[in-house]
Amino acid sequence: EALNYKYDVLDVTKVISQKDFPLQEVGRFVLDRNPENYFAEVEQAAFAPSHLVPGIAPSADRMLQGRLFSYTDTHLHRLGPNHAQLPINSPITPINTTIRDGPLIMGANGGRNPPYYPNSYGGPHPDPNVREYENDYNVEGIVGRYEYELCERDFEQPRALFKLLAASEQQDLISNLAEDVAMTHEYIQRRVVGVLERIDATFAKRVQEALAKS
Repeated sequence: EALNYKYDVLDVTKVISQKDFPLQEVGRFVLDRNPENYFAEVEQAAFAPSHLVPGIAPSADRMLQGRLFSYTDTHLHRLGPNHAQLPINSPITPINTTIRDGPLIMGANGGRNPPYYPNSYGGPHPDPNVREYENDYNVEGIVGRYEYELCERDFEQPRALFKLLAASEQQDLISNLAEDVAMTHEYIQRRVVGVLERIDATFAKRVQEALAKS
C-alpha cells in the first residue's frame, strides 16, 4: 500500500490521511498527577524515539532515523551515560545487564559479578522467549543526490488546510504571515506571494493586500 500511495509515505512534508489509513490504538498513556519535584521528574526525563516496546519498530523515515540516534546522544551529554538509571527514567522492573561504570552510577553497579556475558557466576543472560520484533520490508530505487523541484502535488495539502480553516483562522494566518513577511525586502515578498498563489489565489491576494497596508 505504501508503494502505491499517492504521496511518498516517508516524505515529512506530507500528512497521511486518516481517512485512507485510520489510526490504530496500541495503548494508553495516562497522566494522573503533577510532578512532585520539577527538576527530578521533568528536567531529568530522557524521552527518545528509540525507546520502543516489543512489537513496534521504526520506519525508514529519514527524520526518524536521525532522531533515533540524536535524542539518546543528547541525553548522554545532558544527563550522562547512566541517565537510564535515574528514577524518572528507570523501569519499574529491575534491569539485569552487564553494562557497568561511568559517572553518576546508581545502586551497587553489579556488585562482584563479572561485567561480561557469558560467565560462570550466574550473571544475567538473554531470555529466548523475548526478542526484538523483526519486520522485513522491500526497499526500491537508486540512492543518490537529486535536485527536487516543487510540483502541484506539494501544494494540495496546504490548499486543503487553508480551505478547512474558519474565516477568523484564515484572517489570523494572513495577518501573522504578512506581519513577518513585511520585514523582508520587496523581492522576497514577491517570491512569498508567488508561492502562496500556487496554494490558493485568494490566499495570495489577501496576503498581498495586507503587505500593501503594512
